[in-house]
Amino acid sequence: MKDIVAAHQAEYDSSPACVASAPAVVTLLGEHTGDTDGIVLAAAISFEMKVAISPRKDSSMRFFAMDLNERKRASTANLKYKREDRWANNIKSVYDYFSKKYGFEGKGINVTISGNIPAGLSLGISAAVNMAATFALKTVFEFDLKPEEFPSEVCKAQSVFWERPVPLYDYLACAVSGPNSLSVIDLASGKRRGVPFLGEEWEFVLTDSKVPRVNIENELRQRYEDCRKCLQYLSPQGKRSLREVKPSEMDDLMGILPESIRRRCIHVVEELGRISEAEDALAKRDAQAFGKIINKSHLSLRNHFEISCPEVDWLVKRSLEIDGVLCSRITGPGFGGCVVSIMKAPAVAEYRKRLEEYERIFGFKAQLYETSINGGLHIVQ
Repeated sequence: MKDIVAAHQAEYDSSPACVASAPAVVTLLGEHTGDTDGIVLAAAISFEMKVAISPRKDSSMRFFAMDLNERKRASTANLKYKREDRWANNIKSVYDYFSKKYGFEGKGINVTISGNIPAGLSLGISAAVNMAATFALKTVFEFDLKPEEFPSEVCKAQSVFWERPVPLYDYLACAVSGPNSLSVIDLASGKRRGVPFLGEEWEFVLTDSKVPRVNIENELRQRYEDCRKCLQYLSPQGKRSLREVKPSEMDDLMGILPESIRRRCIHVVEELGRISEAEDALAKRDAQAFGKIINKSHLSLRNHFEISCPEVDWLVKRSLEIDGVLCSRITGPGFGGCVVSIMKAPAVAEYRKRLEEYERIFGFKAQLYETSINGGLHIVQ
């Protein structure tokens, strides 16, 4: 990553007053339980987004995305969403919310954004930009936002600006502090707790399958609707959530609901149980048990929730044939996209060879990214 300080200086002829960084987030379990106030197991990883900010003497806002070599402009007096502003809408959203709340409206800023988070893999780029921008704004304008308030307040800023609910778990996960820690995020309470990961010999490897994804929103909406239909049978008066449903209760729905609807619910109910099992395995430092849980999750996403595809299933299966690979699973919305694998360093070379075979078979040139668990939100300068 290029020097964001030098780029800011060159762009605006002034040094940044603050540079803040926030990490990417990869989900290991539970991303499709959010519609029922579920639980998510996620990791803040070493990819990051940096935001540099310096104050201006007028009310203008200038934005520079150095990796894209793109520039945008806005005025603090009119911070509505504009489609053409694309990535700059993220900065506008947090500025609008926090300037009104803490009384620094009308004070212009220069902003530079840079990062190395791979795009299109559901690694929380927007959340990272928003969290880093808010941390930088807090430093520049000296408003009192406590560390524990960051995730919920920044997520709220996004929801208000976009006029729709924004998932909280990426914000909670990227605020994590402390080395080698995963986040268990309870979406019902909006709380996060840290759990220690396995030893440092284990690496995270992300694989972009390069499979084109279409109509994802409609497909996912149908699956969430299926889960609601299932819950209506289990709790006609609406007093329960899927978090309170036992796996054994799903057997009672055989022959009552279409099997496809029942399978969707089976995934969510069992996934919630897997997160508890994974936390226990991590507490015991039982790598093999943890790996089996992650692998079971992929099978459920393939067979029950039905969001995988042949290309992704091939990548998962072939990776698990390699000595030193602990687990492998699709992550994110599915239907292509990203596979997250946990393996020891010597296994990576053999896995790269499998990607060559993957390209010959499917015609897609997969992209591999090696990463590790890293610290969360912090000030760079």
